[in-house]
Amino acid sequence: QVQLVESGGGSVQAGGSLRLSCAASGDTTGTYCMAWFRQAPGKEREGVAAIDSEDASTYAASVRGRFTISKDNAKNILYLQMNRLKPEDTGMYYCAADATARRPFIYMGRRVPAPLLAQLSWGQGTQVTVSS
Repeated sequence: QVQLVESGGGSVQAGGSLRLSCAASGDTTGTYCMAWFRQAPGKEREGVAAIDSEDASTYAASVRGRFTISKDNAKNILYLQMNRLKPEDTGMYYCAADATARRPFIYMGRRVPAPLLAQLSWGQGTQVTVSS
């Protein structure tokens, strides 16, 4: 019942920065955690960063130290600050919400099983392209 809309993607040079936003609307009560996933051409969707209702966060090893996930609860907006971007960061970035548990925390840097894909709420994605 929650609707998610991503924005902020674009094309940047390696070493540059972008900040992605995910606006949540509808019934957002009871959301246990929110997360960012990405999918590169020919690859499976994998977890990038996740944050729970207590602001505890976790990251994929490949982005740790470069990306920061945060949220504004009053505005219902999730953010992903991406610094020192690399060409391998290129992909479609998706926002997700889990109203049941903190399941996305398990899949940072890992592909998402099909059953979980169906159980989470997803946005349409925003494209990030990093050139060398």
